[in-house]
Amino acid sequence: MTPLKTILFSTTLTAATAAGILFAGNGQASAATTYTVTTGDTLSSISNKFAGNNDLVDSIAKNNSISNINLIYVGEQLTIDADTTASTTTQAAATTTQAPVAQTTTPVATTQTATPVQAATVTPDATTQASTTTTATAATTSSSKEWIAQKESGGSYTATNGQLIGRYQLSASYLNGDYSAANQEKVADQYVTSRYGSWDAAKSFWLSNGWY
Repeated sequence: MTPLKTILFSTTLTAATAAGILFAGNGQASAATTYTVTTGDTLSSISNKFAGNNDLVDSIAKNNSISNINLIYVGEQLTIDADTTASTTTQAAATTTQAPVAQTTTPVATTQTATPVQAATVTPDATTQASTTTTATAATTSSSKEWIAQKESGGSYTATNGQLIGRYQLSASYLNGDYSAANQEKVADQYVTSRYGSWDAAKSFWLSNGWY
């Protein structure tokens, strides 16, 4: 909120920066991969990108000293062990994973060839696009809001630091004595809208200044 704000629950994140070379029993070398976390990523989704399942969640957390597997940050660099990917995913699992992908390709192709439906519904099509854009924007805003909450209080509605209270570390005067979760959400939205215009803009300011 203000320069007086003291950041609670701050976490120093050390990104994995160098690719390690591991030697397998057959004499071949395999390099670890460095992955940069993007908006919407979770350890589960990252594991699925590399292994097609959740088998890598624990190894990624261990290799990158992540104590809370439900809390990672945009821009954080994670080391993904290529050897772990190979050892945790069997040939049978790989075959099973590939099958649904092949099956979902056919319905997509069928939808694309249904040109009469697209030609007959031009106006609804535009409405759908607008709705999709709105949904994407809302998701980004929600992500930025949650990011700030984690930075400010670890997501706790009961966290306090002097005059700063709750999930978004608002001053007692802003909350006007009502520290309920509902009022904290309402006042936080009002504060961010009036000061920054959006949670995305508030996050950008936080990244530059260490507070919002």
